[in-house]
This record gives sequence, structure tokens and C-alpha cells, in this order.
Amino acid sequence: MKEKYELEFILNSSPRILESMFSSADGLSEWFADNVKVKEDVYTFEWDGSSEQARLIHHKLHSKVKFKWLADEEDDLDSFFEIGYNIDPITNQVVLTITDFAYPEDRESAILLWNQQVSDLKRLLGA
Repeated sequence: MKEKYELEFILNSSPRILESMFSSADGLSEWFADNVKVKEDVYTFEWDGSSEQARLIHHKLHSKVKFKWLADEEDDLDSFFEIGYNIDPITNQVVLTITDFAYPEDRESAILLWNQQVSDLKRLLGA
């Protein structure tokens, strides 16, 4: 059974810029996947010649996007991945929160992958 985990990162960017990075195919193609295509509410993410599809199940403007992998829908698993961000009221920095699920044996590699993707995002933002 997949287990939920959360990661937090500090970004030096404005929420306005982040909105397109997290919710548009072009933005997600810049840092999350090699290529992203959208048809209605289904996003196709491509990495190194393979692809996976996820349904956008929630989008709160300037706050978060939440996706569910179609493969998990078929298995009726209660798992998703969510990219959320807000401004810390004390430091005024943007806090990026990733919520995801992984099997216990895959958790470490999933976290490493998120760390790499967020590193790519920071480089892209110049943050």
C-alpha cells in the first residue's frame, strides 16, 4: 500500500510566476517532465520516451494543483500528488509543499526524484 509523504522547499519567486509553472503544460514541461500534453483534464507526462497520465482533480488559483495518476484510478487507490505553495507570513518567502504517495520500498527514490525536479525548477527560476 502506498504511503503519503510531504516535502517542503523555500523558493525565491513570486506566486504569479509559479502559477503557470504548476498548472500549464508549458510550465510543467520546463521542470517536471520532458514534455506535457493536456486534453481536457488529463495531463500526459513524458519522461525519456515513456509516459504516464494524470487527471487534474483540483486547482486552486495561486495556491495548489492536485493530480491523480490514471493508473491509480483503476486500482481505486486513494493517492494523488499535489503541488502547493504559499507565502510564509514571517519570512515573506514562498514555501513549496509537495504531497505524494509511494510504496515504502520506493519512497527514498521518489523523494530523490522530487528533489531533482525542484532543483531544476529553482535553476529555471534563478532562485
